Amino acid sequence: MNYFTQQSIELANQRNYLDLLFNVYPLSPDTIREIPKDIWSSVEYNFNNRNNVELFKNLLSLDLFPIKDGYVPFFRLDKDAVYRNPETVNRICGRIYEQGLDKIYEKCTQPKETNRQMGSLFSRWVKSGVLGTMPVVEEVFISSNNNAILLGSDAALADFARRKLGYTRDKGLDFLARFNGKYIIGEAKFISDEGGHQNDQFLDAMATLQTPVNEDVIPIAILDGVLYIESKKKMFRAVTSKDVNVMSSLLLRDFLYSI
Repeated sequence: MNYFTQQSIELANQRNYLDLLFNVYPLSPDTIREIPKDIWSSVEYNFNNRNNVELFKNLLSLDLFPIKDGYVPFFRLDKDAVYRNPETVNRICGRIYEQGLDKIYEKCTQPKETNRQMGSLFSRWVKSGVLGTMPVVEEVFISSNNNAILLGSDAALADFARRKLGYTRDKGLDFLARFNGKYIIGEAKFISDEGGHQNDQFLDAMATLQTPVNEDVIPIAILDGVLYIESKKKMFRAVTSKDVNVMSSLLLRDFLYSI
């Protein structure tokens, strides 16, 4: 097992791991999504007048549709489909009327899933200088061989890695740095549960470790969450069965300065 993976497991199981992790991922309280007053007024008007097409269009304009229905994404991508498929619109609107306006409002204003906040929170944490150096733009990054962290979006970091470091994945990167003459690239994920989308997130980060890169590049997976809970489950076994560069964000600084 990798030394920093072992340290991550010990940290997660023996200390105030979640309290410390809040410095990296300070999840905001569940704030509801806002609906513009004019749109909600139209929703109320068309609901009360049973204008199915206009009500349906109003609700499609919101981030969240009030009911789960496999046909809704099609309408989001093809706005004119509302006029071509009246029976489907009527069927879905029938379910909407059953809920009532109060329930519709509740469903449409539910807070964003916490996992969608994670990428930007990790980036903000890195930009705070907590790793011992502030991220810099590419022009500054390539102007010397000093320790440095590259500033940029996940797409920009991946583009640099493709141009300079032999990176071949069609996938963004959350972290790119140079320490002691070595380049470090990686993805950062907060794995809040097991299975489903969370498992996909885990596998995505692990795939970066297998990506062909130049000899002076070290791929890492900056992972936090349930994967460090000792068990016989796939995630724990995957990170403990071999020596791979998997570590908590809380140990990233130690790793960088150990290179």
